[in-house]
Amino acid sequence: MSKMNPETVLIAGAGPVGVLNALGLARAGIPVTVLERGGTVVRSPRAMVYHWSTLDGLEGLGMFDAAVQRGFLKQGYTYRNFKSGEKVSFGLQALEGRVKHPYNLHLGQNDLVEIALEKLKEFDHAQVLWNTAVTGVSQTKSGVAVSVLRDGSEDLIRGSWLIGADGAGSAVRKSLGIDFDGLTWPERFVATNIRFDFEAAGWDQTTMLIDDRYGAIHSKITTDNLWRYTYCEDESLPVESILERMPEYFEKVFPGLAGIELDGYSPYKMHQRAASGFRAGRVLLAGDAAHSTNPTGGLGLTSGLFDTYVLYEALAAVIKREADDEVLDRYAAERRRVFVDIASPAATRNKQLVYHSSDPVKLEAEMMQLRGLLSDRDALIQRLMFPKTLETPSLLESAKKGIQR
Repeated sequence: MSKMNPETVLIAGAGPVGVLNALGLARAGIPVTVLERGGTVVRSPRAMVYHWSTLDGLEGLGMFDAAVQRGFLKQGYTYRNFKSGEKVSFGLQALEGRVKHPYNLHLGQNDLVEIALEKLKEFDHAQVLWNTAVTGVSQTKSGVAVSVLRDGSEDLIRGSWLIGADGAGSAVRKSLGIDFDGLTWPERFVATNIRFDFEAAGWDQTTMLIDDRYGAIHSKITTDNLWRYTYCEDESLPVESILERMPEYFEKVFPGLAGIELDGYSPYKMHQRAASGFRAGRVLLAGDAAHSTNPTGGLGLTSGLFDTYVLYEALAAVIKREADDEVLDRYAAERRRVFVDIASPAATRNKQLVYHSSDPVKLEAEMMQLRGLLSDRDALIQRLMFPKTLETPSLLESAKKGIQR
């Protein structure tokens, strides 16, 4: 049995939500241990756009400057009708003077995690245990015990609290018998990393390509011409033959562009699901372990980051006895509400527009609405402010008042 400070917060999962929660807790002086089943940071194509509304939180964690240095900032969006070729472009310039960070950050998810891990090394009371897979969870009123398979051997690790941030297939959530309500889409997403100078070929830095066959998200990841191109196909097609089908998409979407280099790809299922509860005693769920959405519009990681910013702050306050643990019930209820009522429906609408616009009448209505943004500044600002609606403000002020009473 591993020895562990009984006050340690355990976190399952070394993705961005897990590692950023660890960093937030460590900065607050809370001992923390991250349990990661893999042996290193996952580098397959994953999230890579951070909406402007999440950047204040990265700054609060001391990560913003390093993230910008490794990635890049951009403001523009383009919606492109594949069949007609029509493009509608607008940008976050409309938010200048209204918000602190009127731009999005483009950065591979693995790079964000690596930056956070470097920051985490500054704290002696924080550690990451690699090759440590969660196999079971039990708890008492005073702590949690996590069964793990570590480097091939069974072990039991104890702590005061557990954050399950171990993805949509969360072992933590499953161990507690928490339902994952919702649906799985009948399509497979294929996220590819490809290298080419697409800007020189007339592509904008982010394009939502609208079509019921060749719909895709095409977005620049790095300044050395690494791009993310994500399309979808029928989930019933053999996953083993993805590479055989992929060239057709490149040829249709990027006609005449020779020399596109495939740097990597990742197929995955798409869900619209939320855990029936985000808290069970001393266990809290965050990120994809709590909710999973199709990634059209980048609302999955955005939701996970907003989970993170309120969770580590609230949990640190509870541990320091600056807030009653009822604040964690409010975390669970509010973050579930935001996902179910706001994030998931918006991601569903985004998916339907980009990948399933087969009705020409409905498509024209959507394009007309997009065109209208170019002449209606108020409507444009309202649309650009949407990611802010996924944020939960700090839960601590009222919680601390409750302690004082």
